[in-house]
Amino acid sequence: MHVVSGAVLDRWTALSDEEVVARVIEGQTALYEVLMRRHNERVYRAARAIVKDEDEAEDVMQQAYVNAYAHLRQFDGRAKFSTWLTRIAIHEALARARKRGRYESVDFEEESRAVEQQSAPDPEHHAFAGELRSLLESAIDELPDGLREVFMLREVDGLTTADTATCLGVSEDVVKTRLSRGRAALRRRLAERAGMLAPEAFRFAQPRCDRVVAAVFARIG
Repeated sequence: MHVVSGAVLDRWTALSDEEVVARVIEGQTALYEVLMRRHNERVYRAARAIVKDEDEAEDVMQQAYVNAYAHLRQFDGRAKFSTWLTRIAIHEALARARKRGRYESVDFEEESRAVEQQSAPDPEHHAFAGELRSLLESAIDELPDGLREVFMLREVDGLTTADTATCLGVSEDVVKTRLSRGRAALRRRLAERAGMLAPEAFRFAQPRCDRVVAAVFARIG
């Protein structure tokens, strides 16, 4: 098995995820790269939200892709492939974080009350865009477990409430509540600028994308 060249990949961009999955199952295993490259950033962001470490997030990604490949025939199309894949990554990230004692439930009501008592930042002290991006990433890392991954999936990666709920295995009401509390926790530092810069946070650059793709093919090959 080998990594597909960019020119070859371009020929398959018109295919839906489901069509690519079907071709991979039929034996065109090299096309699995199409799926990885399409969803690398989303999978990275979902894993990064939980483990809070770039290198470990890449490890989670690799294992998630290997797990997804091994169970590709179980994908039944009831959810979008991206949602199914993201949920696998989240399960892997949560398992690692909990095993290492780095994921603890919190009293969201108490957290919310504490946040509401904080004063909003002075707009005059807002940093420039690049500094705000770093501040946003740090602020997201500081969100409590449970709030952090909801904010990452909804605000940073742009998933719908329904898809986020499916990925996390919770109800849509839980997603809405946690998102509201996550926004409140960030508001004291970032105010309205957070929403403007969120899509630029935790980008997954091309060299890292290439590294993950190559590592996964080495394992499944």
